[in-house]
Amino acid sequence: MKKIEAIIKPFKLEDVKEALVEAGIEGMTVSEVKGYGRQQGHSELYRGAEYVVEFIPKIKIEIVVSTDEYADIAVKAINGAAKTGKIGDGKIFVSTIDSVLRIRTDERDEEAL
Repeated sequence: MKKIEAIIKPFKLEDVKEALVEAGIEGMTVSEVKGYGRQQGHSELYRGAEYVVEFIPKIKIEIVVSTDEYADIAVKAINGAAKTGKIGDGKIFVSTIDSVLRIRTDERDEEAL
């Protein structure tokens, strides 16, 4: 089993969701997060005063899939839908999941997905 975590621009969430549904990926967790990478934040003007925004709002999507094949499909779907070609498009992380337990039914691993 694999866990895919993607950090994307907020306005790309709907595009990514649609791409994942079209790819047959069911279920995801979405969180609003803040952070920075190479961008190191940016400056904004507010009522004539300039201030630095160090942490940029992003969206974090988490998906767990049963096979490497589904992980590749999910990564391609997210990458294609989230890419703008500009700095700050985000990152995709893929990691291995050792075990899953569905609390309601006590199902484990692939049956719990």
